[in-house]
Amino acid sequence: MTVRSRNQPSVWDALNQDIVTCTRCPRLREYCQRIAREKKAEFRASDYWGQPVPNFGDPQARLLIVGLAPAAHGANRTGRVFTGDRSGEWLFRALHKAGFANQPQSIARDDGLQLTDCAITAAAHCAPPGNKPLPEELANCHGWFEQTIDALPVKVFLALGQIAWRAIVLEARRRGWHEGPMPKFGHGAEVELADGKMLLGSYHPSQQNTFTGVLTEAMFDNVFRQARRHLS
Repeated sequence: MTVRSRNQPSVWDALNQDIVTCTRCPRLREYCQRIAREKKAEFRASDYWGQPVPNFGDPQARLLIVGLAPAAHGANRTGRVFTGDRSGEWLFRALHKAGFANQPQSIARDDGLQLTDCAITAAAHCAPPGNKPLPEELANCHGWFEQTIDALPVKVFLALGQIAWRAIVLEARRRGWHEGPMPKFGHGAEVELADGKMLLGSYHPSQQNTFTGVLTEAMFDNVFRQARRHLS
């Protein structure tokens, strides 16, 4: 049985507050704020978040999902990862079906969504132009990833896309959990890490992948079944 620390939620909350106030990447901060001012026509009445987007989920999560970065008019608008865009519709539907979320939709920060035994983070916490953070921006953000892992009893990492996959492997190497060449990313890929941990790969639920059939609902559901199997 996992022993829950009394101070763990406060550590989690403090980390997320620090992420929100981060100013390490001026290019990204300027871009997020500009998008929040200019807005998208369909969200003209919305108050955009326009800041780094914190982690979200259970402070005792054993499953850590790692995405790329907030979407300019998704999480950069709503202030919660994978919230307010098509990718989030796919992710939370799958999480609810697998028993990690109490509801299948993620619409806004106050919509009552809760995750159980699951948390979500990203390789970059600010929305980047063209959805492509620069290598130095990913490096700047990696410290938050390190602290996120420190704050959680992670047993299974799920990488949504190749950039997230690489971020996890590099951190696993730094911690002595993985040796050798970079393992090949693929949908459903599994890599055993030290200390009983596991890395899983999934295609990102982006519109580019879901609209073209590169990623189907059945494929996505199978990844979460893999995660459940390793957690049990």
